[in-house]
Amino acid sequence: MKTVEQIATEIIAREGGYVNDPDDPGGATKYGVTIGTMQRLGLDLNRDGRVDVNDVGALTREQARDVYVEHYFRKPGLAELPAGLQASVFDMYVNAGANAIRILQRLATRMGFAAKDDGIIGPKTLAAVNAAAAAAPDHIADAYGVARRNYYYALADSRPASRKYARTTTGGKGGWITRAEEFIADRYHLSAAEHRMRIAKWA
Repeated sequence: MKTVEQIATEIIAREGGYVNDPDDPGGATKYGVTIGTMQRLGLDLNRDGRVDVNDVGALTREQARDVYVEHYFRKPGLAELPAGLQASVFDMYVNAGANAIRILQRLATRMGFAAKDDGIIGPKTLAAVNAAAAAAPDHIADAYGVARRNYYYALADSRPASRKYARTTTGGKGGWITRAEEFIADRYHLSAAEHRMRIAKWA
């Protein structure tokens, strides 16, 4: 099994380097760590008394990894989840915050194990998720990955500016979709035709 540090390193590789995309609500980002996160954590790397885009640009891979492990894995309680879910939920938490937990809570509820949709891993959520994983041990990770993929599509449905993250300029699968499918068995990947059908209503 991969260590959390190894998973964090893979997330950093997927996230890429510095970007400040006006269509990204997160603002300036490096290795997936947003300026908002750095401000919240007080990461004034150049020690000039404020946390701004210059600090984002100065962030190292090692610092990003430490942020992920401490604030996106340990503090939210992801280590308490079934092992087969941890990598995908961790990757999603970096990408979408507490929505990663909400997706899991909704999935457990749909499977018949009620969990409050609050984005917090507490005793009731853990009980529901563990029961869901025990009921479908060979499918729970795929089910979460599919739910995650559906979340991305729905987000792009409602926010046209985000569609470039779900489809390429040629209409293929965008980064959000390929990222979700990295955690889904090949047999559950959408074909190119299925993807194009899903996004057909987008202009």
